[in-house]
Amino acid sequence: MPIERPPLWRRVLPTLATVVGVAVFVAAGNWQHRRMDEKARLRAQLDAASAAAPVPLPAGADDWAAWRYRPVVVTGVFDAGRQILIDNQVHGGVVGYAVVTPLKLADGRAVLVDRGFVAGGASRSVLPVVPPAAGQVTVSGRVGIPPAGYFELGQAAPEGPVWQHLDPHRFAGATGLPVLPIVVEATAPTGGDEALARDRGVPDVGIERHWIYMLQWYSFAALALVLWLWFWLKPRMARR
Repeated sequence: MPIERPPLWRRVLPTLATVVGVAVFVAAGNWQHRRMDEKARLRAQLDAASAAAPVPLPAGADDWAAWRYRPVVVTGVFDAGRQILIDNQVHGGVVGYAVVTPLKLADGRAVLVDRGFVAGGASRSVLPVVPPAAGQVTVSGRVGIPPAGYFELGQAAPEGPVWQHLDPHRFAGATGLPVLPIVVEATAPTGGDEALARDRGVPDVGIERHWIYMLQWYSFAALALVLWLWFWLKPRMARR
């Protein structure tokens, strides 16, 4: 009695599904590979910027992103009355604030300075007292670019000194003090703030994560091929 062959669609559909699946998995793996390469180049740029010699802030910069993590030295006078605390910061497992104070430069410009991290108190109603140094100071730090995209309930600027996000443009509108669209992250004490934590490192840009995802997608493609070969060869081996 002859063996009845399955309908054509039952023989073709698994192959088509495998081809589509492999194509999708490989495309996803290739995208992760490209992202990994982009992040590797970004990390190399950040490492090179961090290793550069300190320089004064440029008089004008068309692309501040190119200055990210560049060591700089700025001299000016802190504006203690406009100091803010950035909430929900964590350092060494301790929750606290980033202390950010505007620095008025001799050339008339102003820039926000992240002076460092301070731990929160026993109660959120009692804020830490970390006044900046009076008179002219010199700040050694690096250029930071605050993230532009963040979620926050409400559009009005905070009324008190505690802010949820550091946004130079929003700060300028709320305080009336025009500041540069960057922040100088202090890497050394500026006077009277030796207790603030400033051990800053270059952030993890996610190279390893993309590498893991890339291997995952390529593994899915290989698994789909192995399963297709198994189910395609199994009936033929059984008929022998």
